[in-house]
Amino acid sequence: MLSAAGLGAEEEAAYRLLIRTTEAEPDALADQLGVPAEVARQALGSLLAKGLARTVPGDPGRFTAVAPDVALAARLHRRQAEIDRARHAMEQLTGEYLAHARRREAAQLIEVITSRTALREQLRLLQDGARHEVLSLCRAGHVAMTSQENTEELAALRRGVGFRVIYEETLLEEPGMLVNLADGITLGEQARALPALPVRMIIADGELGVLPLIQHTDGLTQLTAALIRPSSLLDALKALFESLWERATPVSLTNPGSPLDADHLYLLSLLLAGVPDKSIATQLKISHRTVQRRIAYLMERAGAQTRMQLAWHAARENWL
Repeated sequence: MLSAAGLGAEEEAAYRLLIRTTEAEPDALADQLGVPAEVARQALGSLLAKGLARTVPGDPGRFTAVAPDVALAARLHRRQAEIDRARHAMEQLTGEYLAHARRREAAQLIEVITSRTALREQLRLLQDGARHEVLSLCRAGHVAMTSQENTEELAALRRGVGFRVIYEETLLEEPGMLVNLADGITLGEQARALPALPVRMIIADGELGVLPLIQHTDGLTQLTAALIRPSSLLDALKALFESLWERATPVSLTNPGSPLDADHLYLLSLLLAGVPDKSIATQLKISHRTVQRRIAYLMERAGAQTRMQLAWHAARENWL
């Protein structure tokens, strides 16, 4: 226990025994410790040199302990000062190492992916390996796989990984999207929508991102994407996501502060996200008349004459 103060096992045992016996001779100490007399003498000599023991006045063959708060405090203080200096040196060396490593390994900060198969596999590995949170910008027109094919997100949500996803409005009009979106929200996904997104990307745990470098591809254009590791570029992409998140419209199924049930809340979210009535009816497999009836109910409850007034009331009353 006293190794931090620079004591070996025999020294610590001898020091503890001296404290309990007040005074002791080397041979008696050796008997009580169960060690050879020479080992006891060496331990006492070491304690004497380190200021943890002294000889009894008038009897140099007997030893007594120096009070621990006097002897050990100074040694521990010196050790702490040494540790602080070592930690400072370590931090300086770490800074130098990282600076040289970045220059040496700059090419490894960004890896170019040039096939849909490789991109699809990377997206799956990224979500499978996520531990805390995944950020995603989802534009219309899939590049590697559709939202319905992305079963890795649902698996990650089930094991407790957080997802914050911003959808482009026109993506929500694609067949099957609204049901898929509701499944994700039910499992804990936080979803929002914007009329348009500048890029599509995904970032896992703030440490690894994937960004398609060509937004629209045809049969003649080769897909190119970047796998981005911790860097200023990744920091900029995270900042972009947070900026867009603040402006985006929430898409919800539940809200503790809302008086609406799940069906009406989801419908209101989709309306405010800009999804057309017809698309809502088709994807949710309900009649257009049912959609109109639910919208009428929302407007009546809000005391609104127009959908703009409905949106204003919903924002003011925190319905979403």
